[in-house]
Amino acid sequence: MATAQSAPVVVATKRGSLGAQIIRKQGRLLLYVIASLVAVFFVAPYLWTVGSSLKTSLEVREFPPALFPARPRFENYLDIWNVVPLGRFFWNSTQVTLLAMVGQLASATLVAYGFSRFRFPGRDVVFLLVISTILLPREVVLIPTFLIFKELGWLDSLRPLIIPSYFGGGAFTIFLLRQFFLTLPRELDEAAKLDGANSFQILIGILLPLARPALATVAIFAFQGHWNDFLEPLIYISKPEAFTLAIGLRYFQTLPNESQEPREQLLMAAALVTTAPILIIFFMAQRYFVQGIVMSGIKG
Repeated sequence: MATAQSAPVVVATKRGSLGAQIIRKQGRLLLYVIASLVAVFFVAPYLWTVGSSLKTSLEVREFPPALFPARPRFENYLDIWNVVPLGRFFWNSTQVTLLAMVGQLASATLVAYGFSRFRFPGRDVVFLLVISTILLPREVVLIPTFLIFKELGWLDSLRPLIIPSYFGGGAFTIFLLRQFFLTLPRELDEAAKLDGANSFQILIGILLPLARPALATVAIFAFQGHWNDFLEPLIYISKPEAFTLAIGLRYFQTLPNESQEPREQLLMAAALVTTAPILIIFFMAQRYFVQGIVMSGIKG
């Protein structure tokens, strides 16, 4: 009798679970459709840039415009190196980005290590002051720093773009690394001290190997920031031989065009060459990037 009564309940439970599965699948399908539409929305400008970079000077002015040319002209990627000294711009950006990234990682790691592992009077107040500098617009300090670099004789060189990164590394970088160091148990430090290790040895030998996801995240942010930086090179550099890629592209736009032929296709090709290193770095380190972002917010 009890079995006969429980049978409808079991059937109803199965129907309910089946309905819930259908709803979940429909919701997941809707989510995939929305994500695909958003992806197309963001990828479309990049596809347009790729297609325009392969067009001829006549095709870039056609109306209605075509997404891709009838015959791709890969010679555009060779011509851009002759119109402007793109190789020199590329080398300048590489120097600035790599050297500044190393300085930012090294200095921010030391500062974040001090805030996360040492107790000293006023530590929280000092950390709050450091974080509050995020609210300070970069344009506010441009004039004072410009005057300082002028007195030092650093204008029209790459030093103003590199050396400041060795003094702290930026408030956001410090915050991100500090949050990650806080997730690492202090028992590791205590065990290393019992073995005779000092604070610097603990940082280098124990914490940094564990902090590779956070360091990769910071490195990606630093690489992107220095590679794409336009404002500071524009302020501190006026000689074309010291231009980075960001202002080199603008310099390309302002060059006199004696042939009067459209050069937008060359500009698009130069823009793709400029963005290629960032895409390569991101796809190579995206696993560490996602892991670092997730783990850096576990503990406040």
